[in-house]
Amino acid sequence: MAMVSEFLGQLCLNVGANEPKHPTVVPATDFNPDTDAARIETAIKTKGVDEQTIIDILTKRTYSQRRDIAFAYERRAKKDLISALKGALSGSLEAVILGLMKSTSQYDASLIRGSIKGAGTDEETLIEVLCSRSNEELVDIKKVYKELFNKDLAKDVAGDTSGNFAKLLLALVETNRADPIAVVDYDKIDLDARALYEAGVKIKGTDVPTWISIMSERSVPHLQKVFQRYKSYSPYDMQESIAKEVKGDLQKSFLVLVECFENKQLYFAKRLNEAMKSKGAKEKIVSRIIVSRCEVDLKKICSEYKTSTGESLQKTILEHTKGDLQKVLLGLCGPEQ
Repeated sequence: MAMVSEFLGQLCLNVGANEPKHPTVVPATDFNPDTDAARIETAIKTKGVDEQTIIDILTKRTYSQRRDIAFAYERRAKKDLISALKGALSGSLEAVILGLMKSTSQYDASLIRGSIKGAGTDEETLIEVLCSRSNEELVDIKKVYKELFNKDLAKDVAGDTSGNFAKLLLALVETNRADPIAVVDYDKIDLDARALYEAGVKIKGTDVPTWISIMSERSVPHLQKVFQRYKSYSPYDMQESIAKEVKGDLQKSFLVLVECFENKQLYFAKRLNEAMKSKGAKEKIVSRIIVSRCEVDLKKICSEYKTSTGESLQKTILEHTKGDLQKVLLGLCGPEQ
């Protein structure tokens, strides 16, 4: 019997570990990479470049299908598709299309590398990626980071950040988060809620290492219950406590973590809304989120966007972007549901 329950326990772990997917970009049916490659070759050779055809094809194919198109293109044209696209496109459309030629993990790894390479760090991107990705995603990102750049992600993050901010990001990169389990452990929920309270609001100063270990090692369903329980100890909820207790990049990171534990797709919806409604639409943020999530959970992000803002993401994109960028982003979001 012990063996059976052990096996069932293992099954629960495996079932619960992967977050369900809600992609807007799904495999095209009747897919023919040779036909697509021929159409793209014609589009690139057309005087003035036929961007619309490139957008129509590449936003309606998954990464693995785009890779097949790239192989077919190389066989046909005797040259590399990515180089051809770089030569044919420019600006934000080029950035999005080249992003689509990477897998989700490759794209995320490139975002991290871009945010820490060169002078100064783009903390905003670093925080968004490392604090919003699931354990499984981070495991993949670490592996791909090593393959692409021949560097260790943890070492790069450590070399570019400092203090408790660095400690939190490194704890996330270590991917020690527990998998969800089917049985709810109320004692452990209570212990963690009390520990978070006693490490912060209850004392003068903040015991940041305790916060880091709980938030980087517990499973997401467990933490959701911990934050509920936390309210029975603290006069402030977890987000308010973070805002009171810590500052700067550490505060931003903890807030992104908590928002993502509570409702990751709502976090991305809010980020998209802020970016598009701010003066001079922040195209980079909008493109980054849509490209990185289109094969993961963009469908759910769209529905959270509609619920929280009252208008569709597609409508906001129409209002706040223009030209080829607008076309490619709408292509990735798909029709309104």
